[in-house]
Amino acid sequence: MPVQPEAGTIAPGERETLVITVEGEQYSLTGEDVRTLLFYGKAAPVCQAHRATREDGTGAVTISIEGYAAITTAGRGVKIVTRAGCYHLPLVSFQRVARGEAVSAPLFPLLPGYPGVPG
Repeated sequence: MPVQPEAGTIAPGERETLVITVEGEQYSLTGEDVRTLLFYGKAAPVCQAHRATREDGTGAVTISIEGYAAITTAGRGVKIVTRAGCYHLPLVSFQRVARGEAVSAPLFPLLPGYPGVPG
């Protein structure tokens, strides 16, 4: 029996970003990507920042794309796919968090075997 991903949350972050927290990992959507997703309906990259320390003691931050967020085909929800799993939340909840009207919104895990769900 496959292991189901844990639920997560989405919340506003700094500089118009949205922070997605799943299984102790944090991902982000930039403000520009959120606008592209909401106004044009195009998929947006979900990114994660990685901190590393070099041999000379200086630190570096790299950002990598770890998934995507897209409006569902029915247009009533947002599907978020990350390495941790595939999640869904109602479009209204996503919009409220993006506008700053809500502090956070829960993510609902999608079951493996559905179209577009890994596993």
